[in-house]
Formats: sequence, structure tokens, C-alpha cells
Amino acid sequence: MSIELGQPVPDFSASATGDTTVTLSKLRGKQVVIYFYPKASTPGCTTEGGDFRDNKNAFEAANTVILGVSRDGLRAQENFKAKQDFNFALISDKDETLCALFDVIKLKKMYGKEHLGIERSTFLIDADGNLANEWRGVKVPGHVAEVLAAAQALHASR
Repeated sequence: MSIELGQPVPDFSASATGDTTVTLSKLRGKQVVIYFYPKASTPGCTTEGGDFRDNKNAFEAANTVILGVSRDGLRAQENFKAKQDFNFALISDKDETLCALFDVIKLKKMYGKEHLGIERSTFLIDADGNLANEWRGVKVPGHVAEVLAAAQALHASR
């Protein structure tokens, strides 16, 4: 099952860094960027998270909250957030509930072997809780700027 553009994103609650729980319905009235990354503390994921961190003020000016998600445990997420000085919540999705909701688990190849893993993906949810935009199979360079432009345009259209 995958969420269609323009359709409501089902409500969810998930464990996040800072001993918090993120509940989508509690963010209503704000736009939400949810980005899925394969593994904490790896080069591409560090670069992507750093780009979101460095643009957080611009996202906030566009009434947009940033959430990062991977299958790493909370301890790994806490360490990743602290080491990289991320200024947004990271969600631990060990049971793959959010991964399944957004259909980001894909067959991947690494060193000639196939395995199931997170396809780097980003989703923009509007202030009413509907899926406004999605990026799948993301390449990190320039990606956050593209997401920010979409968030700003969506905010400006309200």
C-alpha cells in the first residue's frame, strides 16, 4: 500500500529522539517533511541530514517541520543526532511501520548481493495532512534545496 498524492496520510505515532513520540495528527496546521534514509552515521545520510539541519530556519519560515526516519534503534539515532548536531527529531522505525506506510523498503544490491533496505525517499505533507509531494530514489546533492523550494511554494499557496 502506498499513499497517493493529494490523499490524507494516515495518522501515526512513532518513537523519536529526545525520549519523545511524534504523532502526525498533533502536527496538523504545519507542513511536515519526512525523509527516509538507509542508515545512521553513513556518509550519504550524514550529508543529507546536515543539509536539512543547515536549512532548518528556512523550513520553519515555511511553516514546515523536518523528521528523519530510519530502521536504526533509538540509541543509534540519538548518537547520530548528537554527533551531527541535528536540530530536528529522528524517528526509530525498527518494526518498519512507517517504512511500510510510505512503501520505501525496496530490493537493493550492494557488492553483488541483494537485500531489502530503505530507498532514500522524502515526502512533503501539507498543513491539512495530505501528501503534497514525494521524491523517491533520491540523490543527495541538491535534494534538500528542491524539497525546501516545494515547501516554500506550498506554504505560499495557502
